[in-house]
Amino acid sequence: MTQDEALLEAVKSNYRKAPISTAERAILDFAVKLTNRPNQMARTDLQPLTEQGFDDTAILEIVQIVGFFNYINRVADALGVDPEPEWAQPGGEGIKNQI
Repeated sequence: MTQDEALLEAVKSNYRKAPISTAERAILDFAVKLTNRPNQMARTDLQPLTEQGFDDTAILEIVQIVGFFNYINRVADALGVDPEPEWAQPGGEGIKNQI
């Protein structure tokens, strides 16, 4: 396993405990809330991102990427598309439990 694979496994298992930057953690925290509770998003949810140096353009890109993945996952779920094989492996279930 390379260092990148170890990091990937750590993020999949529990991104809050993974050795990632504060900026990466802010993005993931934002993405989790936007995914699970979009109706509860508020202007204050942007503050951790701006505190990490993300400008309006970067925040827009984060929102668009999260939105796209949420959209495509819902389409796949609606059509009964099977998940990628690596998500069915033991290490792949961890991130689903965080969300």
